[in-house]
Amino acid sequence: MEAAIALAEELNFSRAAHRLHISQPALTKQIAELESRLGFSLFERDHQSVAVNEAGRAYVQEARMSVFHSERAVQAARAALNNAEVVLRVGRSPYGDPFLTSTLLSVRLPLFPQLKVELTSGFSCDLVHDVLSGRVDLALVTEPPESPMLTMTKVDEAPLYIALLEENELAKLPQLSMSDLNHENWIIFGRSVHPPLYDRILRFASDLAIRPRDMNHIMVPEEAYQLIAEKNGVALLSKTGALKNARDGVTIRPLVEQRLILKTFLASRVDNQSKLTSEIVRAFGRKMRTLDGDPQLNLPISA
Repeated sequence: MEAAIALAEELNFSRAAHRLHISQPALTKQIAELESRLGFSLFERDHQSVAVNEAGRAYVQEARMSVFHSERAVQAARAALNNAEVVLRVGRSPYGDPFLTSTLLSVRLPLFPQLKVELTSGFSCDLVHDVLSGRVDLALVTEPPESPMLTMTKVDEAPLYIALLEENELAKLPQLSMSDLNHENWIIFGRSVHPPLYDRILRFASDLAIRPRDMNHIMVPEEAYQLIAEKNGVALLSKTGALKNARDGVTIRPLVEQRLILKTFLASRVDNQSKLTSEIVRAFGRKMRTLDGDPQLNLPISA
C-alpha cells in the first residue's frame, strides 16, 4: 500500500523509491507483485512516464486511510506502553519559526492532562507527505503544496529576509526589493528543500529580468554565513534562517515583495476525526490570537 501511495503521488519510480528509502528495482518489484495479487493494473507506464489509472486512483484513496489507521494503531499501543493517555505527533521544519512550535507546545488541554507531544523535523513538502501517510498528526508547514486531503489553518505570514554583510551597499537600505538583488551573488536553499517555493522565487526574478551574478545553494540556514562573508553574497532566507546568520558583521533586511510573502499553516488530514487534533488546533488558534504583535526581534537588526 505504501509503495502504491508513494508512486501515485510522485509519478516517478526514482523519487518514490527515494521517499520510501528503498531501491528503484525493489519498488518496481513491489508494484508488480501488488498488481499481480490484485489481478489488475493500477498504473500505466512506459520508459518515460507513469500515470495512475481509474482503478489505481480508487485503490490509493482507500489505501491512504488503511495506512493512516494502521499507523495510529501503532501509536496508540506505544502510548499505552508508556503509560501516556495519548501521543500527539507534530512535524516542524528547521526553516520554520521556532516561536510557533514553542507556542504549540505550551498549549494545555484539560481533557488531555497526560498529553505527550512527539516532535519530528523535515522540510515542508516532506512533512505534507508525513501528514497524509499518518506518520504525524499535525505539521507546521510553510507554503505547502495544495491537497484536497489536507485541512490548513493559517498561523503566520512573513516576508523573506536577506542576510548580507554590513559593508554591502545594500545594507544602507531599510528594506530590499527583488530589483536590488540584480547581479548580486545569491545564496539560496536548494530546490530539494522546497521545490514550489524555489521555483516561485526564480520565476518571479525571471519575470522582472533579475539575474544573479552567481548562485550558491545551501541545505540548512547555518551554511549561509561563510558564503556571505567569502563572496560578499546575499542570502535569501526565512526569518528564522536570517536571524541565525545575523552576527559578526552580517545584518539582515526584509525582502518586501508581495508575491514572496511566506504563509505558514497548521496542517492535518481532512479525515482525521481525532478529538485531540481538533482541540489542539482550536486552542493553538486562540493562543495565537491573544498575542499582541510579533514576539520576535524587530527587524532589520544587526549583530
